[in-house]
Amino acid sequence: MQVADDGLTARFEAERGRLRAVAYRMLGEPTAAEDAVQEAWLRLSRVDADEVDNLGGWLRTVITRICLDVLRARRARPEDPTEAGQLDEVPGAAAEPAETAVLADSVSRALLIVLDTLEPAERVAFVLHDMFAVPFDQIAPIVSRSPVATKKLASRARHKVRGTTAVPADELARQRRVVAAFLAAARSGDLGGILAVLAPDVVRRSDPAALPPGAAAVVRGAQQVARGTVALAGRSQLAELVLVNGRIGAVVAPGGRLRFALAFRVDGDVITEYEVIADPNRLARLDLAVLP
Repeated sequence: MQVADDGLTARFEAERGRLRAVAYRMLGEPTAAEDAVQEAWLRLSRVDADEVDNLGGWLRTVITRICLDVLRARRARPEDPTEAGQLDEVPGAAAEPAETAVLADSVSRALLIVLDTLEPAERVAFVLHDMFAVPFDQIAPIVSRSPVATKKLASRARHKVRGTTAVPADELARQRRVVAAFLAAARSGDLGGILAVLAPDVVRRSDPAALPPGAAAVVRGAQQVARGTVALAGRSQLAELVLVNGRIGAVVAPGGRLRFALAFRVDGDVITEYEVIADPNRLARLDLAVLP
């Protein structure tokens, strides 16, 4: 094993920020991104760096392969869904180190959640090309495709990320304002604010996996729905607005991993119905996209 000298350490540290940025967009979690960066350093320490012509490009390829392996492992061995009660116990995100907080702010959580729905090779092609302007002929060997096929991967990923809206732009904007107001009120536990955007006869339907033990799957009436929303306010701290099957919706994804999706029906300036989807099979069939 090669012993890293101070010069090599300095060269690696000069690349660390970019490597972390790539890994974060690939994996969606600051801790996982940092682990990938550390693994890249270990791999560099095992080779003769003097034989590497382009250290930045070499490290980018190495960390991308590391992330690709992680993404494939996630698909092969999905995590168990978080217990609903565990989310409800935490009213907000835990305090993060400043460096981690800056990294998390560098890209929207909604985008990271949508990226997590892509196939691993699609995510790699999209992140490297669309976010870091890496040419397809350099991405192709990493995903074991031709440059033409890699370009198609990125195009398919781009279409999924952007999605297709099912309503006109002005209608979507109006619905977005209503749902955003609902989530803002829910986050602060503002019962009056929640009631202001609920229709009197609003209906909330929930998958059993989204509910605490003994809770009703169907709740009717603004007062009942609003009280239930306040009681489960912890979840709203993690909620992000997205397109769900082309319509306004939200997702709850602690650590970037999808746990719940909310699909809303808005009439005028009030929510008339919404559904909380938590069943893994149903979640997997949803088309999630970032809002335009």
